[in-house]
Amino acid sequence: MSLALSERLLCAEVRAAGSSFYWPMRLLPVRRRIGMFALYAFCRAVDDIADGSDPAPQRLAALAEWQRIIDSLPAVPAAPPAAVTLAHAVAEFGIPRAELSAVIEGMRMDAEAPMIAPPWATLRHYCRCVAGAVGVAALPVFGASDAAAERFAIALGEALQLTNILRDLAEDATLGRLYLPAEALAAAGVPPSPRDALAHPALPEACRAVAVVARTRFAEAEAALAHTDRRRLRASLAMMAVYRHLLARLEAADWRSPHRRVGVSPLIKLPMALLAFVRARA
Repeated sequence: MSLALSERLLCAEVRAAGSSFYWPMRLLPVRRRIGMFALYAFCRAVDDIADGSDPAPQRLAALAEWQRIIDSLPAVPAAPPAAVTLAHAVAEFGIPRAELSAVIEGMRMDAEAPMIAPPWATLRHYCRCVAGAVGVAALPVFGASDAAAERFAIALGEALQLTNILRDLAEDATLGRLYLPAEALAAAGVPPSPRDALAHPALPEACRAVAVVARTRFAEAEAALAHTDRRRLRASLAMMAVYRHLLARLEAADWRSPHRRVGVSPLIKLPMALLAFVRARA
């Protein structure tokens, strides 16, 4: 498959998914962009398995098959297409297989049983797997490999995932999930039940506690930038700008209507991502 065709197919997949990652990745140079789209396609594939309607044993078996593929990289598998493009990205950029395995571990946590009011320690581990691992895996694609860049990626990953959790309360509840940590729910007097929590008047208090942690992680990511080349992380900085804005919107809405989804318009995402990208290059 040609470089141009690979880019078009992967780009179309990311855009069709409506992902907030689309514009920050679209701003990268072509080869790095294709590498990031390949990493995204892998994450999307395993996430679709974890969130699918198949019985848990079938989903776990499908994730185990992906783990076998990861263990064989950078050898190019015959299928599926997402594995083929990932193999090329691993070979070209040296994406660490341990981080890809961590992503699968996080997906297994979702596939085994609905997560309901986990302890903070479990939630942080989950965030490290499904978000922090993606950020660390992306570093060689960006051309960043120092310890500060890794601290940035892990802190930003947790901030992004916590923001997603605060945005997707109603959607997660339809899947029988409640990712808000047990400690925050207990402190607010909110029952650890997806349906009951969303209807409880103290839900905003629990969400505010999680938002404080998300803002702290954003600040930790920002602090790590002082010790690394932020120009290499400009796509991540564009993502950080969009998600910080999303968190601010969620806090302004104060989770008074948790079934009403709060988002960021594409008309705002693009200029915001572009401005952050340009500032990072200065």
